[in-house]
Parts: sequence; C-alpha cells; structure tokens
Amino acid sequence: MAWDVFSFIGTAAFAISGAIVAMEEEYDIFGVYILGMVTAFGGGAVRNLLIGVPVSVLWDQQFLFGVATVLITLIFFFSKYLLTHWTRWGSYFDAVGLGAFAIQGAMLAIQLDMPLYAVMVAAVLTGAGGGVIRDLLAGRKPLVFKDEIYAVWAAIAGLLVGLGVFTGDWALYLLLVLTAGARILSLVFHWKLPLRKIHA
Repeated sequence: MAWDVFSFIGTAAFAISGAIVAMEEEYDIFGVYILGMVTAFGGGAVRNLLIGVPVSVLWDQQFLFGVATVLITLIFFFSKYLLTHWTRWGSYFDAVGLGAFAIQGAMLAIQLDMPLYAVMVAAVLTGAGGGVIRDLLAGRKPLVFKDEIYAVWAAIAGLLVGLGVFTGDWALYLLLVLTAGARILSLVFHWKLPLRKIHA
C-alpha cells in the first residue's frame, strides 16, 4: 500500500513542479507537458538503469501517466486560479516529491536486497533525479549542485529506511512528512551546505 501511495504522491508532486518550472520559463504547452513528464518519471528511469531494473517497467505505469497528464493540464489551463504564487508552491510540491520518491527508491532497493549504500543512492536518484533533469532542460543550475540542502534529505531518508529505523506504512508516511518538512525548513531558514570557492 505504501508503495502505491508514494508513487502517486511523488508523481503528482513532480508533475506539478515540472509544469510550474516550464511555465515560469514561458514554455509552450508541448514544453510544459514534456517537462512535467520528465520531472515525474525521469528520476525513476535513471534509478532503474543503475540498479538493474528493466527500463521497460516505466511504461507499465499507465495510471500514473494519466495522473500526471491530468495534473499538468489543470496547471496549464487553470494556474491563474490554482496557483497564485508559483515559486513558493513549486518549492512545496518539489519538497513533497523529493520525500516521496526518495522513500520509494529506498524501498525498491531493499526489495532487491541491495546494500545500504545502494539504498541511499537509489533514494537520491529517485528523489532528486527528476528535478535535476527538469532544471537542466529548463536551463537552470540543478538544486542538487547548489549549496542548498536538497539531495542530502533524500540520502538521509534512504539511510533511515535502509537501517530499518522507519518500517511499516505509517512510519514511512511519517518519514515523508519529516523529509518534506526538512526540505521546506531549509528553504525558509536558508540552511546551506559548506561551500568552498577556488577563486576569492
């Protein structure tokens, strides 16, 4: 049950996030759909490549493709009424997607009996991969490469799942809230990772 819930939440959140970014960059309707879909499914596709899951599994998610299509359509045609502050809401949706997909990626790696490091990598790739592809296609510097605390939260979620700290559906839902909340708090309070420049 938790797997389906995280798949739905992550897909919905990242589809909306991708559509918002595309509209901020003034993409046409085709570009909005492409960026929304890539954000929603790109991270999972990259993860599957690295951990040995057939990429063709992606095309079995017809229901999720339908969910993403409906949400992108709503955002495109009704954004004036649904989202009055795109940047803020886009960050919130991105945080929720990050948490949901990070946990889902960790769950998949555990099901495949992979070691802890692989669980963490799967969490980061699933949680942040779609956002990285989205930002690159939008001509933006990916959040994961900035000094903002972003992919670290996905790695921590993967670590906690891999160590068995959070087990059971309700515990994983709590971890989703904590991970998304931590990402939002890092935005609100401008928490940063250490940064070193070569040139002064």
